[in-house]
Amino acid sequence: MAVIELGDYGPDFKADPYPYYAKLREAGPAHEVRTPDGRQFWLVVGYDEGRAALNDPRLSKSPRTVNAQVPNEAIMGPHVLSLDPPDHTRLRKLIAGEFTARRVANLRPRIQQITDELIDTMLPAGRADLLDALAFPLPIIVICELLGVPQADREVFREWTNEIVAPTTPTAARDYTIELGGYLDELIKDKSAAEPADDLLSALLRARDESGDRLSADELRAMAYILLIAGHETTVNLISNGIRTLLGHPEQLAALRGDFTQVDGAIEEMLRFEGPVETSTPRFTKEPYPVGDVVIPARRMVLVALAGADRDPQRFADPDVFDIHRTAKGGGQGHLAFGYGIHFCIGAPLARLEGQIAVRTLLERCPDLALDPVAGSGYDWLPGMLIRGVRELPVTW
Repeated sequence: MAVIELGDYGPDFKADPYPYYAKLREAGPAHEVRTPDGRQFWLVVGYDEGRAALNDPRLSKSPRTVNAQVPNEAIMGPHVLSLDPPDHTRLRKLIAGEFTARRVANLRPRIQQITDELIDTMLPAGRADLLDALAFPLPIIVICELLGVPQADREVFREWTNEIVAPTTPTAARDYTIELGGYLDELIKDKSAAEPADDLLSALLRARDESGDRLSADELRAMAYILLIAGHETTVNLISNGIRTLLGHPEQLAALRGDFTQVDGAIEEMLRFEGPVETSTPRFTKEPYPVGDVVIPARRMVLVALAGADRDPQRFADPDVFDIHRTAKGGGQGHLAFGYGIHFCIGAPLARLEGQIAVRTLLERCPDLALDPVAGSGYDWLPGMLIRGVRELPVTW
């Protein structure tokens, strides 16, 4: 099989990758591809094959499988996205004991308050960049309060996370990761010396399992890093992609406005149809790995195209149709927007809650919400294949 050059697809692949994933899927569930920057890997595009790959022990999460360095590990330490069992199991168990459904549910009044305050601020202008006014600040405030980051430091946190996920220069991601790592070291040191507080970072400092195991300093820093990056960027683009999709489908927007009890199902359909994560983080084959009619050799990088899997007609009827009632019909269960298996996103309940509150409150308080017709044509898409989203979303009301 020839290596497929994704760069040959041109800018349309970034703006609308779904037809390209469909063509790849029709030709087979897995393909060896190369990006314009020279990265070469295997891309799994089918739903069944993608879900299986996300939880197959023959695929390792650790780049050490191919003798590669773990990105940012020298700065941040080992984290759950680059570890396999039993190390992954141990770290996830320690965090899961604190990141509970009850803790998330208790955040609802505060998330609603933050959302109301942000919308109060933006309403008088009659127009705004929705990312700047709501989609960015809401999750960064929530995750910073959850971790116990002082309010004065939250704006710089936003700058760091933006550059780490979608860097604007070749060295930006590493430079800002170093800054963030140094900051987290000082924050952890301060919390270690202070009286016990009720935030998540303080709880993780105290967390132990039944055997007395606890997070090391490096593991704690890495865990705070992953929670911050993953807990912020994915929710930003869940909100912005969801609103952008609703505004582009007036009949679905009207249906949701007519019955806000459908907001939970609408969020699930937003995640399936235009989710914030386009491809999974990398996995590496420990041995030859069969996918359909091909066998991926050992020691190769594999990415699952979540955006492709969630438009697979073998799994979803009319997959390119945006339908907020899909889940209620029994056809929307099981999207892969948060992954699958042992690496399923631990922050999924929080992201869902923030999305539900943000979307409903925005639509209730802005009955004439629309895309800004004078903001220019086209979107400035985030680079790369990890996060799917736009840099700005101009709207009016």
